[in-house]
Amino acid sequence: MRTAVRRVVHGRKPRYLLSGATISLLGYTLLAVLAAHQALAGLDYGVRTWVALLRYEFLNLPMRMLTELGDSLVLVPLIALAVAVLWRRNRRWALALPFLMAGAGVLQYVTKWAANRPRPDQAPWGFPSGHVLSLAVFFGLVIWLVATASRRRRRWRIAAAAVSAAAVAAVGFSRLYLDKHWLSDLAGGLMAGMAYLLLAIWVVEVVIVDRRGPTPPPPHTSG
Repeated sequence: MRTAVRRVVHGRKPRYLLSGATISLLGYTLLAVLAAHQALAGLDYGVRTWVALLRYEFLNLPMRMLTELGDSLVLVPLIALAVAVLWRRNRRWALALPFLMAGAGVLQYVTKWAANRPRPDQAPWGFPSGHVLSLAVFFGLVIWLVATASRRRRRWRIAAAAVSAAAVAAVGFSRLYLDKHWLSDLAGGLMAGMAYLLLAIWVVEVVIVDRRGPTPPPPHTSG
């Protein structure tokens, strides 16, 4: 892991992180402006109508259960589990993860307040989707950590990316199915979450590592 971090600090990845964060932020800003001017209404209503055709009684409970993955009652235990797993392997991120997710919660509040866009059921604060934003941050970090942990184990990297992306997509679809969000709300949550995550990775793995230097490896014990 430390070797991978040094590659991040001294290679081209800092530039990629900031470029990705900038592109994601621009994407979010564009979506926010278009949503505010109802420029995406045709697409949003079209997707809502299509999803309504997929609603069946036997799917209601599974979709309600699936959408809870993005709720704090499920997300907090997931964060605690991730911290426990990271504690011995990557203590820097074990300490940073709770602050990262708390910041994602603040970001949700600020962006929802700024947009003040109603949901399909007319409940307030629909844009961006908080469920998608939080899960994009959490599972996006999972993908990053697995991808940078080792250049080997390509199957693990592919599996982590596939499972994480599927989790975000499934919860996003459940929000559409339950009529809690427009499609543009989900896209806004994804863009905001990715911009925030990439900037956070840059801070933790570039700025902090540059200031403190790489953590020395633990003493080797034989036997």
